[in-house]
Amino acid sequence: MTTPDVDVLIIGAGISGIGAACQLTTRRPGTSFAILEAREEIGGTWSLFRYPGIRSDSDMPTFGYGFRPWTDPAVVAHGPVIADYLRRAATEHGVDEHIRLGHRVLGADFTSATGHWTVTVERSDTGEQRHLTSRFLFVGTGYYDYAAGHTPEFPGVEDFAGRVVHPQHWPEDLDHTGKQVVVIGSGATAVTLIPAMAHRTAHVTMLQRSPSYVLSVPARDRLAAALTPLLGPERTSRLVRRKNIALHRGLFRACRRFPRLLRRLLIANVRRQLPRHFDVDTHFTPNYQPWDQRLCIVPDGDLFAALSTGRASVVTDRIARFTPRGILLASGRELAADIVVTATGLRMSAFGAIELRVDGEVVHLPDTTVFRSMMLSGVPNLAFALGYTNISWTLKVDLVAEHFCRLLDHMEARDLDVVRPVLDDPDMERTALLDLTAGYVQRGVGAFPRAGTRGPWTAAMAYERDVERLRHGPVDDDALTFTTTRQVVRA
Repeated sequence: MTTPDVDVLIIGAGISGIGAACQLTTRRPGTSFAILEAREEIGGTWSLFRYPGIRSDSDMPTFGYGFRPWTDPAVVAHGPVIADYLRRAATEHGVDEHIRLGHRVLGADFTSATGHWTVTVERSDTGEQRHLTSRFLFVGTGYYDYAAGHTPEFPGVEDFAGRVVHPQHWPEDLDHTGKQVVVIGSGATAVTLIPAMAHRTAHVTMLQRSPSYVLSVPARDRLAAALTPLLGPERTSRLVRRKNIALHRGLFRACRRFPRLLRRLLIANVRRQLPRHFDVDTHFTPNYQPWDQRLCIVPDGDLFAALSTGRASVVTDRIARFTPRGILLASGRELAADIVVTATGLRMSAFGAIELRVDGEVVHLPDTTVFRSMMLSGVPNLAFALGYTNISWTLKVDLVAEHFCRLLDHMEARDLDVVRPVLDDPDMERTALLDLTAGYVQRGVGAFPRAGTRGPWTAAMAYERDVERLRHGPVDDDALTFTTTRQVVRA
């Protein structure tokens, strides 16, 4: 039997792939692995996006890895700081030596006879294609399409005399000093851009079709500041992490259980931070319940501060068409603009658009069902990490990587080669993997695997339930078939 190039091939050198690799080096130091990254730098989202003010939309004590505490008192962090955090984590764990940049994965084929994956990779510098083999695949590609964001068809955009840019591809030469800027959108990107640009523009307008829930949080954690001199940064960070998990999970559950009450409280929080005359009912009162979409986080209410100064404004209306001077709205009003930023959302990409095959048969992802939110029915020796939508992404990555290492331990102890989730319940109802109503989710979720509604096939965005089944629960399950290259066995 041929020996594979590595035990584990990790696809993606962002927060998921680096986190998985760091856990492998700590929990299974003898496991060989490589990380394949299509781009020329690591960091994923946090090195790709360069728009003004780019920052985390979750608190950093929970967005940072559990094995590398976030010790800075900042509650949210800017993109370059997060990218540096990831680079340091990779270096400290020796992971950087295993990263192959400019290696785009085109396809992966599993062969049952050998128990190996054969991965087809294209090098960006030469265009050369080569093959790598491994026992396991760990897919850490996230769910965004890094090639392009989502921009709707805007009538008349070709007539506009200014510049139109999407935040995902921010031009290095774009100078917004003294310019009239319109940011189209009301999500996390838009509420970040407005305060970041307001101090240099002549004026910046957030043009939204409908409002989002916006929650102001302290920019610095007072508990962390008080405890750090007494307990030290690492112990303090772990305490703050547990506190924040409890707070965010409590807020989410309260929104689901008492949506009308939380709706009133969230909107009242906005009203308190804006001038009395501000039309909160029009501009900050969404037409959906809290947590049907992600809450937009603004540190120290910086968005509201920018609006209060008059250097920024919000317009809630629909776009009729672009004009040479700006944007004509459905109401008949025209917004003058030198620059239009289309913060209109992202495009989703399931598993990095990699074609998976098992014994020559193409895996159609929507036909598969997730097992423990980290494996796919019928697909052997594959794990993936998709973070939470209602709390920090990285909390899920940590749990998946831990369980993946436990799975490898389990198989090694029993001399097993292949593990395959098998769904033997054809009548089980299946649901969308992501349950948010956000436009980018609704546009792209159909290309993703589905979730089940019973047993290990569920995929609830519930951290405490995943702690129970991924960290503390058994590795073996009736739905898992373990195989050697010679026979099928039950562990």
